[in-house]
Amino acid sequence: MRAALLASAVLAPAILATPASPAPAVSGPASPVPVSLVARACSGVPSDFDGDGRADLAIAAPYATVGGRSRAGSVTVLYGMRAERRLTQDGPGVPGEAEAGDAFGSAVAAGDFDGDGCADLAVGVSEEDRPGPGSDGKGAVQLFRGSPDGLRPGEVIDSGDLGRQRGPDRFGAALAAGDLDGDGDDELVIGVPGLGGGGVGVYGHRGRKPYVITQDSGWVDQSERKTDQFGLVLATGDFDGDGRAEIAAGAPADTILKNGQGSVTVLDVRRRRAVQLTQDSPWITGRAEAWDLFGAALATGDFNADGRADLAIGVPGEGLTADQRAMDYGDGTVVVVYGARGGLRTATSEAWSQRGLKGRPRYSDRFGAALAAGDFNGDGDDELAIGVPGENAVQVLAGTRSGGLTKKNNLLVTGRGGDFGSALAAVPGRDLVVAAPGEGRLTLLRGSLRKGAYPGLRPATARTFATAAGDTLFGYAVTRAGS
Repeated sequence: MRAALLASAVLAPAILATPASPAPAVSGPASPVPVSLVARACSGVPSDFDGDGRADLAIAAPYATVGGRSRAGSVTVLYGMRAERRLTQDGPGVPGEAEAGDAFGSAVAAGDFDGDGCADLAVGVSEEDRPGPGSDGKGAVQLFRGSPDGLRPGEVIDSGDLGRQRGPDRFGAALAAGDLDGDGDDELVIGVPGLGGGGVGVYGHRGRKPYVITQDSGWVDQSERKTDQFGLVLATGDFDGDGRAEIAAGAPADTILKNGQGSVTVLDVRRRRAVQLTQDSPWITGRAEAWDLFGAALATGDFNADGRADLAIGVPGEGLTADQRAMDYGDGTVVVVYGARGGLRTATSEAWSQRGLKGRPRYSDRFGAALAAGDFNGDGDDELAIGVPGENAVQVLAGTRSGGLTKKNNLLVTGRGGDFGSALAAVPGRDLVVAAPGEGRLTLLRGSLRKGAYPGLRPATARTFATAAGDTLFGYAVTRAGS
């Protein structure tokens, strides 16, 4: 994988676009509504920001020009996947202001952070307050609170709120939501990849002040290098089925034995346990090699319907083609580790590549650069969608109750434009959103009810539902079902 993609001073060029037509700014804050009234009006549907029972979608464009300021960033919210509103730091009631290079929308996550039944939205602003040109930003996270009237501006969070001094740490470069303490509402998990070797912030944990976990935290106990980028990629899932989610923190540039081999650390914040996964972990297929970028993408889903979350790990730098050059793009693989009573079990892990699937592995495909899990066929277990942006494709594997993911009936969907499949999001209703950067295009693939080893998604239903132009990275990040 090219080392340039690991540079933290800029966002990796993923989705290039601008909104096709102007969208009205989100309305300013209204009078406070008692939580009891809001709770009756809100649906509890994941990603439903306005409580109407329909899933909404937030699409980030971190390089959008706002008020003449380049790369200030914006987020477009599609209420009910239709009505469009645009969020920026210049919006009414939003603290601060849009500034050049802020990258508002460097990450997004939806979750019910206050337990009122309406989904809230967290927006990363990883390059906020850059010391100078070419420098990394100190970063911040802007919260928007859901309500029957839609999203309303909330508080701004930065490193100082988590007990750390602010520095060029890219606070908010990754975000995830999950119920870590089992109290029924979500906590916000924040990536801080520039903090030393990186860090993971936890905000809203019951009975605890917000805090940051690093590789050298006592109970994590890992070697830390400044280039590791621990926390650059995040996911949450209840891997042991105890009703509390754990955190999966990707460090795709982690150097353990080989430069940039990558790692994923599973953090159980309640028990204060950390388990590091690499391609050298027992029973994981393959071996760690330089610039594999193990952990460059993560997704959680229940692929075998046993009630425990499973973890899919993207390894887009993995080389399968003979004579691949070091530090260049890879064919790519995906490692899947299944949940169990004691947590993730590498003994039941499996590795997937286009060897044995539809399509064939090719130099620079980057199979596994993006991942999404969802029940696309409606049979109660999740399927796995794998981005193959070097091939302008998405590969879909069906889940089964008899053993998890299967290659049977695997589906390869190709798309228009460059880098189709570089960002993916599963949305309620058995659908998948696929982003393509070359044409600034978001494609919707519809799922269908069909029990068994079927991917569910139907290529014939593919339709463009959002387009844009320019260099704004529209679609760089998209909220997903239950994110």
